[in-house]
Amino acid sequence: MWNRLKRLFRAIFGGLIDSAEDPELILQQVIRDMRDKVPEMNNNVAQVLSNEKLLARTLDQQSSRLNELDSKVKAAIKMSRDDLATAYIGELQSTQKAVEMTRVQLGQAKVASEKAMKFRDSYLIQMKRKSDEAMQLIAQSKQARMQEQLAQTMASFQIGDDSATFDDMREKIARRAATAEAKADLATSGVDSKMQEIETEIAGIEAQDMLLAYKRQMGLIPESSQPALGEGAPAVNVEKTLGAAESAPPDRQKLQE
Repeated sequence: MWNRLKRLFRAIFGGLIDSAEDPELILQQVIRDMRDKVPEMNNNVAQVLSNEKLLARTLDQQSSRLNELDSKVKAAIKMSRDDLATAYIGELQSTQKAVEMTRVQLGQAKVASEKAMKFRDSYLIQMKRKSDEAMQLIAQSKQARMQEQLAQTMASFQIGDDSATFDDMREKIARRAATAEAKADLATSGVDSKMQEIETEIAGIEAQDMLLAYKRQMGLIPESSQPALGEGAPAVNVEKTLGAAESAPPDRQKLQE
């Protein structure tokens, strides 16, 4: 539980998450944590390797000192300086012990260096595998989130939810159209409508008579010409007709206009 809380806090303070329970952000934080350990691991391995190199350099120096002391011992003996030879021999023995100890330490350092390098290489391989796995999981999480959003979008745009509304509106429009058609039928089938049609027809006939009268007065039609509405119809006097139109009742005069 404590590790989970620490991981959660790291993810939050990393500034790269919006939700603490988001798998994508948690996996990204895990990848960052693994990568952040690489520099520290390289530093530790470098220290182990540097210890090995230091011991190897020390061993070389001690070996050189042994060769130098050996030469001095031989030179002192040749000079019959046993006292100097004895002193050099004592130092030579101490150096030999130091060389043996350094060789042991160098062997241990080489083993430690090999283990450190193997551990580092193994960690890098595991980190690569875990990172690839995490990226695959992140891709799956993104796909799942998009599918979830698509499902929510499709659910919010279900056409079947509006079917009842379309049926109601279609029924209302049909009822309104039928009502309007019925009112129109009633308006055109009444007595007033029939009378209006008759008066309109009479007005048309009188207009034709006046037209013929104008033409006769202007000499366009002979006086002996018969009316176009039927044989035996009397000739129409334009002035008389106009006077009759002026003295007609208001409704008839309005119709003639």
